[in-house]
Amino acid sequence: MNPIKRLASQTAIYGVSSVFGRFLNYLLVPFLTYSFAPVEYGVVAEFYAYMGFFAVVLAFGLETGYFRFRSTGDWSPEAVYGTVLRFLVLSNGVFFVTLLMLSQPIADLLRYPEHPEYIWWCAAILALDSVGAVAFARLRAENQARRFAIIKLLEIGANVGLTLFFIYSCRHAYEADPASLLGRLWDPELGVGYVFIANLAASLIKLVLLTPQFRGGLRVFDGVLFGRLIRYSLPMVVIGFAGIINEMLDRAALKYLLPYDTETNLAQLGIYSACYKLSILMSLFIQAFRYAGEPFFFSYAKQSDARQTYALVLNWFVICCVFLFLLVVLYMDVFKYFVGDAYREGLDVVPVLLLAQLCLGVYVNLSIWYKLTDRTLLGAGVSIVGSLITVVLLFWWVPIYGYQGAAWAHLACYSSMVLMSYLLGRLYYPVPYEIGRVLGYIALGLGLYAAAGWVESVTAWHSLVTGSLAMAVFLLVVLVADVRRLLVRRSPAI
Repeated sequence: MNPIKRLASQTAIYGVSSVFGRFLNYLLVPFLTYSFAPVEYGVVAEFYAYMGFFAVVLAFGLETGYFRFRSTGDWSPEAVYGTVLRFLVLSNGVFFVTLLMLSQPIADLLRYPEHPEYIWWCAAILALDSVGAVAFARLRAENQARRFAIIKLLEIGANVGLTLFFIYSCRHAYEADPASLLGRLWDPELGVGYVFIANLAASLIKLVLLTPQFRGGLRVFDGVLFGRLIRYSLPMVVIGFAGIINEMLDRAALKYLLPYDTETNLAQLGIYSACYKLSILMSLFIQAFRYAGEPFFFSYAKQSDARQTYALVLNWFVICCVFLFLLVVLYMDVFKYFVGDAYREGLDVVPVLLLAQLCLGVYVNLSIWYKLTDRTLLGAGVSIVGSLITVVLLFWWVPIYGYQGAAWAHLACYSSMVLMSYLLGRLYYPVPYEIGRVLGYIALGLGLYAAAGWVESVTAWHSLVTGSLAMAVFLLVVLVADVRRLLVRRSPAI
C-alpha cells in the first residue's frame, strides 16, 4: 500500500475512536458548564491538570521504548512487552498505595481538606490508565487499529454515560425525592467529584476489555533488556514531563498566579479551561496522528524514500491543521454554544490556542530526528527549554494579562520548540521539508481569518457567509496546489 495512504488509513481509524469518542466526551463540556458554576468546574480542570503530570511520570516513557525495541529484532516482541508490563504494574501499584495512605495530607496541601477521596480516586485512575497504555501500545504495534478503536469508544462511552447518570439522573432524582433509589446515589457534598467517579469506573471497564492483551504478559521479564529500555525511555519522561508543563501547567497554576481571591481565580480557571476545550478538534487530530504516526515512522525508516515521505506527511498534516483552525475560528458563532454563557467571555483565547496546537503538531512531526537516531537526550533538551519558556512567561504574563497571558505563553513555547527541533533535525537527520509551502499554508489560514473578519465588519454579512467563503478559498487553493500533485505521485508499496 502507498505509505501515505497507509498512514492516512491508520490515522482515520484511530481518529474515529479519538474524534468520535472524544466528541462524546466533548459533549460533557456544555453539560458540565451548564450544570456547574465556573468556580466548581475549575476544580475539575485543576485536578486533571495534576493528573496530566503524573500520567507522564507513571508511563516512564516505556510506550515509545516498546515500539523502538520491538522494531530492532534483537528481542522477541513478547519479551519486550512482558518486561514493560511487569515493571508498570509494580510501579503503579506502589504509587497507588502511597497516595492512598497520604490522601489527607495531600488534600490539605491542595486546599481541599474535606475531599481526600479526590486524591485516591485520581491515583487509581492514573494507575489503571498507565497499565492500560502498554496494552493499547501492543494493539497499535500489531496493527489492530479496529480493536483499539472499539475499546477506546467503549471506555469513553462509559465515562460519558456514567457522568450523565450521576450528575443528571441522580442529581435530579435527589432534588425531587432524596429517599428515592437514584436520589440516594447523589451526595451534594461530592458535587463535581462524580466526574472522577465516572472516570474511575470507565478505566476499570477498559482494563477488563484489555484482558486478552495482558494474557501471558506477566510471565516474561528480561533484566538486560529492561536496562536498555529504561536508559532509552527515561529521557522520554523528561520530554513528556516538559510537554505536560507546556500543556497543563497553566491550568494547574492559574489558581495561584492570578491576582484575585481563591474563588475568583478558580472561576477564571474554569472559564479558561472551558474555552480551551474549543481547540479540541485540533487536539484530537494530533492525538490520532500520534497513534498512527509513531509506529509508522519507525517501521518506514529503512525505506529508500523515507525522508521524502516524511516531508510529504508534514505538508498534509499542516493542511489538515489549518483546515481545522479555520473550521473553528470561522464558525465561532456555532462553536460558542458548546460552553455555557458564563464562560464565553474567554472566547478570545481560542484562535491563539489553536495556533499553539498547530505548532505542537508540527513539532510532533519534526521530532522524528531524535527518535530515529536514539538522541532522546537532545530531544529532552528541546522540551526542557520549551518548558522553561512556559514557566517564565506564565509567571510574567498571567499576573498582568490573566488567562490571555497563559494562551500566548503556549504559542510562544511551541513555536520556539518547532524552530529548535527543525534546526537540530537538519543537523542529525535531514529531511527535505518544504518549509515555504508549510509556512505559506499557515499564513494563508491567518490571512483568510483576518479577511473574513474584515469583510464581515464592512459589509454586515453574517459570519457564517464570510466564513464559508473563506473556507471555500482555502479548499480551492489546496485542490490546485497539492491534491493534484499527490494524485500523480508514485511511491513504492510496502
